[in-house]
Order: sequence, then C-alpha cells, then structure tokens
Amino acid sequence: MSTRRDLLTLASGAAVAAATLPSPAAASSRADSWVATWAAAPTTIPPGAPQVLTDQTVRHVVHTSAGGDQVRIRISNEFGTTPLHVGEVHVAVRAGSGASTDAVPGTDRRVTFGGRGEVRVPAGSPLVSDPIRLPVTGGTDLVISIYLPDPTPVTTLAAFAFQDNVVAAGNVTAARQVTPVRTVGQFLFLSGVSVRGSQKAIVTLGDSITNGANTATNANHRWPDRLAARLRAARLGRGVANVGISGNRLLHDPNPAAGSNAETFAAYFGHSALRRFDRDVVAQPGAEFLVVLIGVNDLGHPGTVAPASEVVTADDLIWGHRQLIARARQAGLRAYGATILPFKDDTLGFFSPENERKRSALNRWIRTSGEYDAVIDFDRAVQDPADPLRLNPAYDSGDHLHPNDAGMAAMAAAVPLKLFR
Repeated sequence: MSTRRDLLTLASGAAVAAATLPSPAAASSRADSWVATWAAAPTTIPPGAPQVLTDQTVRHVVHTSAGGDQVRIRISNEFGTTPLHVGEVHVAVRAGSGASTDAVPGTDRRVTFGGRGEVRVPAGSPLVSDPIRLPVTGGTDLVISIYLPDPTPVTTLAAFAFQDNVVAAGNVTAARQVTPVRTVGQFLFLSGVSVRGSQKAIVTLGDSITNGANTATNANHRWPDRLAARLRAARLGRGVANVGISGNRLLHDPNPAAGSNAETFAAYFGHSALRRFDRDVVAQPGAEFLVVLIGVNDLGHPGTVAPASEVVTADDLIWGHRQLIARARQAGLRAYGATILPFKDDTLGFFSPENERKRSALNRWIRTSGEYDAVIDFDRAVQDPADPLRLNPAYDSGDHLHPNDAGMAAMAAAVPLKLFR
C-alpha cells in the first residue's frame, strides 16, 4: 500500500511531467503542418463494364488554392475491390493554361509512398505520398501523372472534373509533354493534394453547384475556386478543398429505379453527405472551416432519378444539417451554412410549389436558427430581383438551376472573408 509520502512524490512527478510535455494543442500545431490545397471527392461507377487502362499514363491537371514548400498526393482505391497496381507517379508544375498538360522544365518530381515508387493500393483504401520537395504558389496548376502497367478497371473516380485530363500510352509520367490517346473529363484514382504551410483549410461540401456544373471547362470558375482567389488577393492564406459531387444528396445514396436511364449514371452521385462526411471532410489535412451547400437534390431527385418513396420534408433536411453541424463541431470545425439557390422553372423537373415551400423553410432555418456558426446567403446573391424564386437571368447557365460562370463569381463574392480570418 502506498504511503502519503509516496502519493505526494507521485503527484509531484506527474506535475513535473505535465509541465515539461507539450500540450496536445501545441503538439498538434507543430505536427499538423499540412493543409489541403485541392480535392476531388471519389465515387464508384455505374453497373456495367468499366473503362480499363493498360500500360497507360493518366495525366491530371489540378488547380491549387494555397501554396507551400512541399506537396503530398492522395491516391484513392476506396471503391476498388482488388489492389490497385500503380507503377509510377510524378508531379510537376504545369506550363501554360487551358487544356495544356505540359510540365515546366526542371519541376518534375518522382512521387514515393513509404519510400516506394511502385505500389499496390489495398482495396477500399487511399494512399498518401511521402512529402515531395516542390515549392508551390497558391493559384498554380500542377500536372500529376499516374502510370498503370496492368489491365486496370477504373472503379474509383471523380466523374465531373470540368477539366480536361489525358490518357497517354506507356509510362510517360516523367515526360515534359505527352501525346494523348484520349481526353477524359474525370479525375481517375486521384483525390487530394496537400501542401506544407501554416495556413488552414476550408472544406466546401455540396452537390453539382459546388462541384462546378455548367462552368467553362479548364477555367477554374467554380465558386470555391473564385473564393480561393479572393482569399489570396486579400492575403488570407487558406486552402480550399472542394468536395462537391454532382447529384449528391444530404440524406440518401443514389437509388435509381431498376431499368431506368438513371442506372447508367446515378452511381456518380456518390454516397450521401452524411455517409461520406468523415472521409471527405474530416480527413482533409488542416481542415478548420466547413461551408455546407446541400439539399436541392434531396428535393428534386425523388420522382425523377430516385424513388418517390425518398421524398423528404423540410424537417428531414433540417435534421440532416443538424447532424453535419454536430459532427463538424466534434471534429473541431467551424460550420457555415449556405442557403439553397432558387430553381423555379428548372429544366430537370425539380421545381414544384411543394418543393419551393420546403426550400423556403430550410433557408429560413439556416438564416434564423443560429445553429450554424455563420450564414452565407447564396440564395439572395443569385436570385432574380423580379422573381426571387428564379435564378437571375444574368447568372443562369440555361437550366434555371445551375449558375453560369458569372453566377459562380457572384456566389464567391457573397462569402464574407471575415469568416476565415
């Protein structure tokens, strides 16, 4: 049995240890020096034969939001059922703009994973690279080349890139220029890039409007891109990880009716925001802020590309948003809620008086409940002054649901930068 003196000695020793060891917060601030500068949320593929790559290189173009002195790359096989054999990966600074996939001479770097250049990514898993010494400035484009030597079914991808990436024959990962055998508007097996720096990351969680639907290809005119440019201009170093997925819903996974045309594409819509939250939001390096814009597909999909049995109420959507808020705060994130954009007379069949009542109720809750840490009012930023239930014609891409490039700029301009100071 311990004596009183023994207990005092133990207590004194514990106090000394507590005084000399760094606090968890201090240790984290030194160790967690990586921040997401680009992201693409992965999904699976529709039923049927996937595209297969054999002895080919996929060269991707990614647009960074924040800079640093080193980079790391995340490869994803999270929807694969067999190991993904990666023969070699290289990264370089991109030369030119638009559809160019050329590398700036002298910037090419071989990428390793735990010291290995050739790896097998386990089924259902991502793989994060070793740090790569490559100084990057925010707003710079990178080319990331992945060589796939074996017959490789593409099972994990971000289906809507709004960026021209290319496939080339053989292992040309280190080449300054490649000769494409085809162009793909997808990110294949690539889901993230982070940089080493002192800034923090903003994660934008949403659907096609956040993903960048109907914006100009190769232009980086998605509203998160425009927001990142505003932050750089204001000298607020912040990474922006865009994890919007076209067709994504808050509450339901894709569920197309058997035999319907939606079976050919619905899988690209991804797991529900609630289901993918930990992987796509919490796991982003340096994440400190979350912007949520989601719910319009929960209103519009039932009866169009999802069963009518999945109709939701405004209370259902509010409940889902409350879950996002709770999980964000549990992860130490500040959560900002964005109002749902108007979509009267849309060409996709989403609008109805009942869906408008639900949208209005959800937006009212986002604006007035005080449950989000702050509100970003995209609805008011892009609505038609003559009819607030419609998109402003100047911001309408043509389907009366998705903003055009000018609309994306208006959305980014509506975000108060003080939220990220």
